[in-house]
Amino acid sequence: MIVTLIVLCEVGFWVLLAAGLATRYLLKMPRAGMALLLCEPVLEVVLLVVTAIDLKNGAEPSWEHGLAALYIGYTVGHGHRTVKWLDGHAAHRLGGGPRPPKPPRYGMARARHEGRVWLGSLVGGAVATVLLLLAVRYVGGDGNTESLWSWMFAAWRAVGIHGLIALSYLIWQKKDPGSGSAVPARDPEDVPDLLVGRPGQDEQKV
Repeated sequence: MIVTLIVLCEVGFWVLLAAGLATRYLLKMPRAGMALLLCEPVLEVVLLVVTAIDLKNGAEPSWEHGLAALYIGYTVGHGHRTVKWLDGHAAHRLGGGPRPPKPPRYGMARARHEGRVWLGSLVGGAVATVLLLLAVRYVGGDGNTESLWSWMFAAWRAVGIHGLIALSYLIWQKKDPGSGSAVPARDPEDVPDLLVGRPGQDEQKV
């Protein structure tokens, strides 16, 4: 049941995202579109509540509960970045806004970008760990919590591997082949969040 709910939450995430962007830019209803986008965290709350109820009803902790915790953590850590990226492209293609800048490719700008993405993984790992620890405490010493601890270690292995990859962009900075030196390309994180404000004319001022 938990796996089915995770799939439904993932499908619901993209359905709400598409509906929110279409309402925001095609129907020219920015507030209604924003309301739909803000409904997306409700999906994670539903998944969290159902998982807690499942454990309360005596379900043995399994990989399904651990996967639910990691899914929630990933959504918390990277969901906003995904929505922001897609909103920027929707503003350009549907709302007449400027073309979103591509991620930097060279030098310290690329290293900063990769570091910010890794921070999302770090947040996701922390959220998943808190949820898993709460589940372990909730189940108590009578239940088999080995699978929950296994997912916790898996989460931090993923965070560690991603951290090493991000660190490699800082240690071995890729140089611009045109100039022969590492150049700080424009960082897309410096662009104002397109989720704030009215689409259309406001985005064109970015």
